[in-house]
Amino acid sequence: MKYQVPRGTQDILPGEVEKWQMLEERIRQFCHVYDYDEIRTPIFEHTNVFKRGNDASDMVNKEMYTFQLENSSTSLTLRPEMTAGVVRSFVEHKLFGEPDLPAKLYYVGPMCRHERPQKGRQRIFHQFGVEVIGVKNPLLDVECIALGWSFINSLGLKDLKVLINTLGDDESRNAYREALKEHFKDHIDSMCGDCKRRYEQNPLRILDCKVDRDCEAMKSVPRMKDYLNEESQAYFKQVLEGLDALGIPYEIDDTLVRGLDYYTHTVFEVVSENKEMGAQSTVFAGGRYDGLVEYFEGPQMSGIGWAMGIERLIIACEAEGITLGEKAELDAYVLTLSADVGLYALSAATMLRANGYRCECDYQNRSLKAQYRTVDRKKAKVVVIIGEDEAAQGSVTIKRISDKLQKTVALDDMITEIDRLFEAEEAHECSCEPGNCTCGKHHE
Repeated sequence: MKYQVPRGTQDILPGEVEKWQMLEERIRQFCHVYDYDEIRTPIFEHTNVFKRGNDASDMVNKEMYTFQLENSSTSLTLRPEMTAGVVRSFVEHKLFGEPDLPAKLYYVGPMCRHERPQKGRQRIFHQFGVEVIGVKNPLLDVECIALGWSFINSLGLKDLKVLINTLGDDESRNAYREALKEHFKDHIDSMCGDCKRRYEQNPLRILDCKVDRDCEAMKSVPRMKDYLNEESQAYFKQVLEGLDALGIPYEIDDTLVRGLDYYTHTVFEVVSENKEMGAQSTVFAGGRYDGLVEYFEGPQMSGIGWAMGIERLIIACEAEGITLGEKAELDAYVLTLSADVGLYALSAATMLRANGYRCECDYQNRSLKAQYRTVDRKKAKVVVIIGEDEAAQGSVTIKRISDKLQKTVALDDMITEIDRLFEAEEAHECSCEPGNCTCGKHHE
């Protein structure tokens, strides 16, 4: 049997994982300055957290990994998205009672959907997302979008645009649904099976169809803006004014409805226009939701959020030639001249690590030449050489790679000497004694 990762999943190996670490670190920095707090919810939830009533989304109807517990009626589902779980947690822990609403939350973690794997779309994928719950204000919609837009701009991404639309309030949306049912009633028999299901469950979902998007009925579909009441028009106008004020460019897309049924008012997608992205061009997307807090038996409260695919973000950066995190170089390599000094060498390495230096040593009793090849590959800045003489005398020989400067010091003085070498390197100075420079550099 050949053992390999399941289809639609991937291993993230050293050399690649550094990109993820860099992104995650920056995510936390941005959320910190925006005063968003991290939340972590279970990787699976009760199925009814995601499967709510007459939901027409493909995620609920075709893509969830659902399993029944043995000898139990309990049905659980691996989380396909995070909003529902976050809102469930918000209600369960009564965060709606906090004095300083809205609750501003963010998450980073894996999601699971059973769909056809392709570039930028895996069955286990990772998302960075935010949820702002408890206050309904168009300025929060603007702030939410601004956080994501600022984050991706900080990475240097340029080939992006914001697509935005409004689904209005319940009254506006109900009027639009009726208009869509009337529009599609003479065409639905010739449309795909999913559209026929959506026609009965939620005709707005038809606008998101990839199979029938070029059919004649789609070309003359009614526009949501014609069914917005005054309140919904005013709300959307304030959102657009806020984006204008912050200098965030956008395009209004009348057909944008997003893939989940709980959205109301503002919906948006930030997409890459780089051809290398292919069909999976959405980098992050989301919208406002009313009614979801109430579904989980909380008070009547609104929320807004978005999710950003980490895999797609990395692809977008690579498409634009942006370098993310790289594997860190070694600060020091402890090089042994004899197998008998292994324990002494490990003690020296442990001291280095305890003082914050990234350090490695040889465990294979290799030749000096082989160890130096490792020094080169790992780009160590300093070599700590230990032979039988050093071990007997309680000393180490320190060699700086950049200029071959070498000095033998007591083991107890090793950290002080390496600190001095690194400080001098950062200051572009030599580390020789004043007036006795032997390295060819000069003191500043």
